[in-house]
Amino acid sequence: MNKGSLRFGPISPAASGPLYEQIVAAVKREVAAGRVDPSEPLPSIRTLAADLLVSVITVKRAYEELERNGVIFKRQGLGAFLAPAGVQRLREENARAARAGLKAAIEAGRKAGLGDAEILDLFQHELSEKTT
Repeated sequence: MNKGSLRFGPISPAASGPLYEQIVAAVKREVAAGRVDPSEPLPSIRTLAADLLVSVITVKRAYEELERNGVIFKRQGLGAFLAPAGVQRLREENARAARAGLKAAIEAGRKAGLGDAEILDLFQHELSEKTT
């Protein structure tokens, strides 16, 4: 993995949640978005700790959590890598969440008196908007 290719949001004591959970969420987000090369190792614990200005123990705990969740696996002397099954599971979870959100939006549109064509127009408009 190229240095700096993971896009971590604010990893900070001021942000909500423990630091290790923020790291876990950031890695999962990047993996699910396909922004992590599965053939490349994740940053070493020491490197990531230095980059994020957190303790080595915090990153170690995050990596252990990711390994328990099946998102990554470690190879002694080689580093941590993405687990293919974990990547697929994260994408499936995100797809289910997106589908649930779409169903809720359709229901809200219908409760508001919109027809299917109007709801579809709204979706198409939102899809055409540039969002990050």
